[in-house]
Amino acid sequence: MSDAVIVLDMVNDFVTGAIAAERAENIIPTLRDDLLPAAREHDVPVIYANDAHRPEDFELEVWGEHAMRGTEGAEVIPDLEPKAGDHVFEKRFYDAFYETGLDQHLRSLGVDRLVMTGLHTNMCVRHSSATGFFNGYDIVVPADCVDAFSAEEHERGLDYLERVYAAEITDTAELIGEWDEAA
Repeated sequence: MSDAVIVLDMVNDFVTGAIAAERAENIIPTLRDDLLPAAREHDVPVIYANDAHRPEDFELEVWGEHAMRGTEGAEVIPDLEPKAGDHVFEKRFYDAFYETGLDQHLRSLGVDRLVMTGLHTNMCVRHSSATGFFNGYDIVVPADCVDAFSAEEHERGLDYLERVYAAEITDTAELIGEWDEAA
């Protein structure tokens, strides 16, 4: 299997800004200190997919103005700043695949399994996983690298991903162990 780590919406407005999720703080250390460094060490592509809204985006009617394209609110938080060799995609909707070119990019890298991380387990992670699943990718979700506005939404999201998209729910240590064994 050839993996890619997808980091969803770990941007300023989701972590500390306009629609901040306090629980985002739960996953930052694991992403920053464990999963992302291990992915880079094992040559697993790290791909950021971030909200970058335009004023006409209908999603703003639901959530209000947030992560507007070209603003600080749409930038990846400093703790998780992309490194050289990482890939960054702007998205305008919950789904990281919708009108972004992500699928073509993943295929060009030979990826067949997506490691889904970031915010929100029950929204962007769920919708991006759906399209990944429908496009034939296996889905892996390290539960300690995704979260939502509440524990209940997070748990419901994990359950849904596992039941509906056959996502493998794991944790970072187990995933890194798997990469170590394959090396």
